[in-house]
Amino acid sequence: MKESIKKKGLDDEFYTAEKCHITELCNSADDPDVSIAKARVEPGITTNWHRLKATSERYCILSGIGVVEIGELPPQEVCCGDVVVIPPMCRQRITNTGTEDLIFLAICSPRFLPGNYEDI
Repeated sequence: MKESIKKKGLDDEFYTAEKCHITELCNSADDPDVSIAKARVEPGITTNWHRLKATSERYCILSGIGVVEIGELPPQEVCCGDVVVIPPMCRQRITNTGTEDLIFLAICSPRFLPGNYEDI
């Protein structure tokens, strides 16, 4: 890894089959230990059940409110400042229960690779 500053624009956002909008902020082979993406879930939307193989994930809620479902835990309300810790192979989904977009950072370690994503 080398020192760097990565700049992203709003037009870098893309929509996923999981039903959320993603902006990759940092995800490269020269920094394999972690990736960071901004996720945006529209009001009333629940993302698809999924899990990540060989990858831990943390959701850092930046704005909005929602309900997260992970593993065998009961559904939990989340809001700004909450951090959701998701181990590898743990089923997960999140619902935006508010009237504004639910926005959070998805921080993966090691970095997110599409081949590690599993729809369930």
